[in-house]
Amino acid sequence: MSLRAYQQAATRTENPRETEYRLFAQVTLALIEAAKADVNDIPARIDALDWNRRVWSALGEDCSDPGNALPAQLRASIISLAIFVGRHTSKVIRGQDQIETLIEINRSIMQGLMPAPPAASAAA
Repeated sequence: MSLRAYQQAATRTENPRETEYRLFAQVTLALIEAAKADVNDIPARIDALDWNRRVWSALGEDCSDPGNALPAQLRASIISLAIFVGRHTSKVIRGQDQIETLIEINRSIMQGLMPAPPAASAAA
């Protein structure tokens, strides 16, 4: 099976929450790899940092849409995080802060997106 066929099959079987989890897992892994690079090696870090900023920017834009069905407080929290991620990313690029903060934010989001274990969802 080709990679493209696998990706199409995965897309068809994932729900939106699983897709978001997978996206955060991929971008967070890229950030973890970027964190291993020398702080002064901006080219080795910039792709992951930019990708993460673009993901958060898209989330912020989506949450600012009045038609978004998420609760208003959750949308506001995501927008605030998106703004923070954008600012913090700029600091990381300038060497004024650490990339690990971005990794931890993404990991927290991934925990929230993680599907409940089958036994727990059956009890609910």
